[in-house]
Amino acid sequence: MFPPAPTPRRELPPAKEAAGADRTARAAEQSAGPEEASAAAPRPGRDAFFDNAKYLAIVLVAMGHAWEPLTGGSRAAEALYMLVYTFHMPAFIVISGYFSRSFDMRKDRLQRLVTGVAVPYILFETAYAFFKRWADDDPGHPISLLDPWYLTWFLVALFVWRLTTPLWKIVRWPLPLALCIAVLASVSPDIGDDLDLQRVLQFLPFFVLGLVLRPEHFRLVQRRAVRIASLPIFAAALVTAYWAAPRMSSAWFYHRDSAQELGTTWWIGLVMTPALLGCSLVMVACFLSWVPRRRMWCTALGAGTLYGYLLHGFLAKGSRFWGWFDDNAWLHTPLGEIAVTLIAAVIVTALCTPPVRKVFRFAMEPTMDWAFRKDPADTARTRERAGG
Repeated sequence: MFPPAPTPRRELPPAKEAAGADRTARAAEQSAGPEEASAAAPRPGRDAFFDNAKYLAIVLVAMGHAWEPLTGGSRAAEALYMLVYTFHMPAFIVISGYFSRSFDMRKDRLQRLVTGVAVPYILFETAYAFFKRWADDDPGHPISLLDPWYLTWFLVALFVWRLTTPLWKIVRWPLPLALCIAVLASVSPDIGDDLDLQRVLQFLPFFVLGLVLRPEHFRLVQRRAVRIASLPIFAAALVTAYWAAPRMSSAWFYHRDSAQELGTTWWIGLVMTPALLGCSLVMVACFLSWVPRRRMWCTALGAGTLYGYLLHGFLAKGSRFWGWFDDNAWLHTPLGEIAVTLIAAVIVTALCTPPVRKVFRFAMEPTMDWAFRKDPADTARTRERAGG
């Protein structure tokens, strides 16, 4: 008897293999929000919708930080501030979750998580600490990687969320579970400030929502009927924010404290947290309904939102440390508030441009090949390709 002939191995057609690799590269490159945005020029295959959404959201983030010193003397500024804080970070987080759907514990993805999230966190947490010591004349300000200061909380949260992605893929009801965790966190003052876990847990439902969304869901919110409906919703939200400005603390929208720490009882947190998350979700849908799907002058800037997010924090905090808003009364006038808004938009736009990204790429997107063990299989494949 002759042994059976071995079954020949079939290889994928080159065209399909290239297309699949290109889709994977685009998905990895277009990781959303101010997190792992690629510094390279956007490829033709990138979805302009998400780049436009990221750019517009980062502009709103900068505007919100510019309005914060104005909220004490302007009810209109406080209302706009509360309105923007309802949805700008939730929008980032939803998109971040959407582009984390393919994340697993594969070596290259873990390596990118370290270089694109963990390393920028360490560098900017340290840089912010030294900046505060110098600009605020606070030599005792600690450098603590366990207590994120100002903007770096998002990088910690993204790192934790991404690591838990495989778990959310296997549970039966991921969204209800994430909502329960967020509500329980909002009534648990003993969680403490380490790694800003209150924000990590209270914003978690938006990330999990992004994980379960599909492309058709984003097309759904782009329908003309949704756009039309979003106009009265935005108007009603602004009126509600104007009414609530003197009656409600905007700290509720930060999701960084428990209900007890905000001066109320635990059962208020059980009601307020899901209510605010629901309001934020509606506002995110309204915001996304007006994001252009076509390529625009700002589309390429959507690839640099990490740069704009982290770098504008030095100016936002420096303006407080150096008393710019205290020493210039005209900034608190309607014309001054408009000027502050425009300046913030221009500055964060400039910080997302390719020249700035080129300068700071070492901190935002370090390659760090020296820090990772090489896979022998990858080395063998490289040699095989080189030899033949």
